[in-house]
Amino acid sequence: MVNQLSPNTTLFVLTIDTEEEWHWDGPFPQHNCQVENIQRIPEFQQFCENLGVRPTYFVDYAVADNQQAVDAIQQARQHNQCEIGAHLHPWCNPPYFGKTGEAESHVVNLPLEQIEAKLDALIELLVKRFNIHPRSFRTGRWGIDSKVLKLLADRGFRVDSSVYPYYRNEFFTCEGSPLTPYWPDFNDPLKAGNQRQIMELPVTAGFNRQNYETVDKIHRLGESAPLKMLHTIGLMWHTRILRKLYLSPELNDSENLCLLADSALGRGHNVMHMYLHSSSLIDGVTGLFDEKNSLEVICQRIKTTVEHLKKSGPVQFCTITEACEILNVRNPEEAVLL
Repeated sequence: MVNQLSPNTTLFVLTIDTEEEWHWDGPFPQHNCQVENIQRIPEFQQFCENLGVRPTYFVDYAVADNQQAVDAIQQARQHNQCEIGAHLHPWCNPPYFGKTGEAESHVVNLPLEQIEAKLDALIELLVKRFNIHPRSFRTGRWGIDSKVLKLLADRGFRVDSSVYPYYRNEFFTCEGSPLTPYWPDFNDPLKAGNQRQIMELPVTAGFNRQNYETVDKIHRLGESAPLKMLHTIGLMWHTRILRKLYLSPELNDSENLCLLADSALGRGHNVMHMYLHSSSLIDGVTGLFDEKNSLEVICQRIKTTVEHLKKSGPVQFCTITEACEILNVRNPEEAVLL
């Protein structure tokens, strides 16, 4: 039975894109993917269990197709303190439809029939390898649209986590999305709707100041010409005037993670959703996280953030699907769950 969330309790969700490692400036790997980072998962899982955290591993095809990687994840699952979700990387997930470029690496840019075929292949492999039907999902490289959301709902997924707030590039956008868990509209997943089949649980994002709506406008202005040429964003960051932050130990140190937690809690957000990539658990393979002793650094940042959150009130640890269930029990009729 799912416990109802009391008003002063913070839910802490940790999700891991559990995937192959390669340098992100290079071509997208298709066959014979390297998954050495997965051997760090049991050690990472033990850290999480010692802290009380119940992580969710979004597993992609390359990992599920490697027996040693599967064995490592099964070892991490032995105490039933984690969840296995699905993670779709188009470039290494059959069937294949030609070379994957930057546009095709984003699931939302693929034709419906290709997404459907790849998603079904991924689900089939996860069922075979882990004897579970995944209920949670994240697209590779973020982004969600109507066709993807409807496919997920049709296949029994309960929660999606493909929204990356405050972000856009030339291939997709998540700008304007809610910042807290919500029931997305099938016609526009970046808005709340009336359906109750699948919840969206975005990663926690915001700023070091609580008036997000105002400072977001200032931040976007700083990204536009000619202010971009004046390095306005960097100047605001280094002077602490304004920082856009994501709750990820890969992107931010403990100080900034705690700043984001404080500003989000100050706005009444009672779900802290932290994320990272499994490939960052080994040193220097992606170009994103270049700290030495990366596993230890990541664990320390997570621990510091959790301990900081506990100073503000009770914290409840749950997987992403458990969070969906808890929030639904709390108030199933609300479109946006604060």
